[in-house]
Amino acid sequence: MLLRFLSLIAFIAVVVSCSYEKSSVTGWSYNDKKNGDFQKMPYVEQETGPNLVLVEGGTFTMGRVIDDVMSDWNSIPRRVTVSSYYMDETEISNFHWLEYLYWMKRIYYYDYPDVYYRALPDTLVWRRRLAYNEPYVDYYLRHPSYRDYPVVGVSWKQATDFCSWRTDRVNEQILVREGLYNHNPNQVSDDNFNTEAYLYGLYEGDKRKDGIPWDGPNSPGYRDVKMEDGILLPKYRLPTEAEWEYAAYGLVGNTLGENIVERRMWPWNGHAVRNPEPKYMGEMLANFKRGRGDNMGVAGKLNDNGDITTPVYKYWPNDYGLYNMAGNVSEWVLDVYRPLTFEDAQDFRPYRGNVFKKVLKDEDGIVADRDSLGRMQYVPIEQKDALNRRNYRRAYNINYRDGDYETQINEAAWEEGYEIQGGNPESFGMYEFGATSLVNDKARVYKGGSWADRAYWMSPGTRRFLDENASTDFIGFRCAMDRLGSPQGLGKK
Repeated sequence: MLLRFLSLIAFIAVVVSCSYEKSSVTGWSYNDKKNGDFQKMPYVEQETGPNLVLVEGGTFTMGRVIDDVMSDWNSIPRRVTVSSYYMDETEISNFHWLEYLYWMKRIYYYDYPDVYYRALPDTLVWRRRLAYNEPYVDYYLRHPSYRDYPVVGVSWKQATDFCSWRTDRVNEQILVREGLYNHNPNQVSDDNFNTEAYLYGLYEGDKRKDGIPWDGPNSPGYRDVKMEDGILLPKYRLPTEAEWEYAAYGLVGNTLGENIVERRMWPWNGHAVRNPEPKYMGEMLANFKRGRGDNMGVAGKLNDNGDITTPVYKYWPNDYGLYNMAGNVSEWVLDVYRPLTFEDAQDFRPYRGNVFKKVLKDEDGIVADRDSLGRMQYVPIEQKDALNRRNYRRAYNINYRDGDYETQINEAAWEEGYEIQGGNPESFGMYEFGATSLVNDKARVYKGGSWADRAYWMSPGTRRFLDENASTDFIGFRCAMDRLGSPQGLGKK
């Protein structure tokens, strides 16, 4: 009995002595108020956001894998690597966009109606001079028959605004779920939750609790959630061109060991666009235009069952679980278009479109308050911010190494310390825009085929471009999110 008692005392002593994890570099305890309560919060893996699936990254040959029948020569094959990331399993639907419009109207309409109107898709994209498309103008966005169809008439800028809005709504819901905030449908104008403003301490809102318990120096006993806690999710954004193309191929299903056993030209195996499985023999694998005047086939046996778009969960997903990565609608991606980007971009996470920014601060170095819409204010970095840097020299890198002579002169002037227009060479004669080319710094890439396209454009390596403020009846989008930490993660768990 005495031995058991002594063993119990020894166990209690061990538990008490080990109640705080100690730093491996200083020996001081974490989460101990005696030491200032520097906290190490429990963390396993990044949470998977709503509608997202994990795309495990890797290497692949980006670019053309079929004949360049358009003779664009803008998709030169090149091996690159993309990191793991998350992507929406479906395109953003009309109903998703209506949810967005409802929130925008509820928050901004009475004080800033233009904000709501700028978010409206252009429903007039359906009109044709010699076609009767008025039903789509009137009903496609709002009628429940089309609620699960992909939203169209959305510009690149509108799509990126949606991603920002979605980031804030998802993170606000996480804070509500964790019991830190109350549901607050009465937010209005600048009094709305913004993730970055919250992290900078510029948003209070309707708190349910004061915060996470914390006994740090001069602390009231609580603190707000920090990025170090791993509770809030990274930003939603458009996928880069490399990410979209990699996800569309779904080569994870074609890998044996470290070998890709069959190089795909579509998001599925083989050269055909019909299902070869006996049970579904002959059924179309995507929604596209089979030929002139043939949008859906013959009555009684419609080949793709879609005269225009189809529901976002229609057809079989690829090996990543992503739906409609070929056909239905083409999709905006993050990149600025250049014909020879593949020759110039990095082979790790390639992307063209960087404009490096910083949070706006006053002359005393204090972070400026939010703007009238409740968002943080950012400005491009200045020349002094890049002084003595080797990895970048200026804020504006969209047209870096694009072959434009005036850009090279401006870059040299910038590095020598001379001022240039507005701190960036954006307004200089890029590709003689409007005279011999439609390419400038506002030309954005869109990928994949659509209901209005022939099968050629469904190959993920094809690429096209459109002005970031323009929209069509065949371009939609889906969101992506960075994967932080290990490349494999926990998937949907």
